[in-house]
Amino acid sequence: MSGLLSKIRVLDLSRVLSGPWATQMLADFGADVIKVERPGIGDDVRQQGARLKDRAGGETQERSTFLALNRGKRSIAIDMAKPSGQRLIRRLAACADVVVENFKAGDLARYGLDHASLARVNPKLVYCSISGFGQSGPYSAMPGYDLIFQSMSGVMSLTGIPDGEPGAGPQRAGYPVSDTTAGFYATIGILAALHHRDTVSGVGQYIDLALLDAQVAATSSMAMSYLVAGQLPQRVGIRSQLTCPYQDFACADGPMMIAVGNDSQFASLARVLGHPEWPADPRFATTPERVANREALVPAIADILRRQPLAHWLPLLREANVPSGPINDFRQVFDDPQIRHREMVREIEHPLSGSLSVVANPLNFSATPVEYKRPPPLLGQHTHEVLRELLAVGDTELAELGAEGAIAQGERP
Repeated sequence: MSGLLSKIRVLDLSRVLSGPWATQMLADFGADVIKVERPGIGDDVRQQGARLKDRAGGETQERSTFLALNRGKRSIAIDMAKPSGQRLIRRLAACADVVVENFKAGDLARYGLDHASLARVNPKLVYCSISGFGQSGPYSAMPGYDLIFQSMSGVMSLTGIPDGEPGAGPQRAGYPVSDTTAGFYATIGILAALHHRDTVSGVGQYIDLALLDAQVAATSSMAMSYLVAGQLPQRVGIRSQLTCPYQDFACADGPMMIAVGNDSQFASLARVLGHPEWPADPRFATTPERVANREALVPAIADILRRQPLAHWLPLLREANVPSGPINDFRQVFDDPQIRHREMVREIEHPLSGSLSVVANPLNFSATPVEYKRPPPLLGQHTHEVLRELLAVGDTELAELGAEGAIAQGERP
């Protein structure tokens, strides 16, 4: 079965997280994604995370972070610092639909691989640049990582324990939220630009995406309180600033989460806890009153929940349609019956390990389902294959390019 993007070819010049996250989604949808990596080194994240074990149980050079971001792609090892490597990439761009890169602003111009250069080779090209601060502005030349964008975007002003409480201070999210957010925006932008090319203009266009911009945009539901009324949202820990109760509670054997989003759910919670009179109490009757009187409400709820274990409360709360759940580690996540039912772990055949478990794409298409056929590639695994297939490069030229270090085949760090 052909995927949604089976006619689309993507030249992936990106590395680390935001770009590879976007191009993996395009690969999931059926695009032919060709990942360009440095000979002998590869993507930086080939050095990050737990090592994959081979069939005999020994450690390989493949690591979990790379494996998480690069399934469905073909890897070619080309040295873009060499003129012959640059020529190869330009030739590949000529037969591609999309280029994705996440170098610092302006870096690829010195190689003749920037948008202006490649658009002359292929006017139909959709070219997406992902950078920390964008292609313009006073910070455009600065490097940055997720931690910087979480702090500068305002996210960390919302995240963490309130001042005056034990452990107070800003905290970062536990995974690189800025990179993944930018990856989502990149995917959306690329698909929109392809649609416009194919239905309106007939030509490609340039997408300038900054991680800082993406993270600021993602905070909109909180940032609007400042833009509308000049109110600065504050850190409230796990609690919500907008509704109550919406936080963790200790049961007899461990914590759980309860997230009440409206008055009906609060009435159901009150019945489960044996206090059906609470919704009639003026302090707790509506969401604004519950937020204003959380110091009275939350301790009352906590006192009841701590008397019984999680296994007592969760079935009662779920039966009453009160949003609630345990706080899972990944072992518990992947043992959860709902996660199992939704097949959020898939198996792919890998040349070193045999079967490789990967976290699935959450999109379930009725007619063109995501197919998990191609594992994350070894470094340069497909160099000769791609150059022969797309550029008709012969054995003699491949040998010459390899001898000068412009390409590498099947090389691993």
